Amino acid sequence: MSQLLKVQNFTVSSDGFAAGENQTLERPFGHADPQEMFTWAGATASWPNRTDPGGSRGLDDYLTRDFAHNIGAEIMGRNKFGPQRGPWTDHEWQGWWGDEPPFHTPVFVLTHHERPSFTLSDTTFHFVNADPATVLGMAKEAAQGKDVRLGGGATTIREFLDADLVDTLHVAVSQKVELGSGVRLWKSPDELLDRFHLDVVPSSSGVVHHLFWRK
Repeated sequence: MSQLLKVQNFTVSSDGFAAGENQTLERPFGHADPQEMFTWAGATASWPNRTDPGGSRGLDDYLTRDFAHNIGAEIMGRNKFGPQRGPWTDHEWQGWWGDEPPFHTPVFVLTHHERPSFTLSDTTFHFVNADPATVLGMAKEAAQGKDVRLGGGATTIREFLDADLVDTLHVAVSQKVELGSGVRLWKSPDELLDRFHLDVVPSSSGVVHHLFWRK
């Protein structure tokens, strides 16, 4: 079975932005409110950070639960790892996730400024300055036969789409959130229909799930 490059549970506003402007250490999504953007997933029974019983079932829960299924490595852009720009000045800071990152696989961070790899719990971060195809080859080797997740942000996803490397995408559109500016995934999902089939499935939570797979 071939390894897939998958975008999963990637959430955008109604106007297609995945993050707002002015990203900082305290505000990873800039002026976007992550509580509003990701309510659909956080309300599910399978949300990994849930501390109380209950939570919703149905499609949102299924997609949240499926997030880690058969994933052997992740690729992300530097802006998903942290807000720093340019050469690394603080190697002590190791991401927003603390000592137990949620990835549980090797993670390949795209950056023009490499730094030594490091491991937190069962996640090893590698910092790679290479083109999308080369990084995907590295991630597939590390995944040992499992699929690779393309974690974002939007700029990184567009780079891999432009290189025609993405096999499946799941994008959740938060219909009630409009950002107006920031880092955009698309102006319209129709932009991808030349290469992908698309099913659009509304959820009772108010988000609309866009499920793409290669033609």
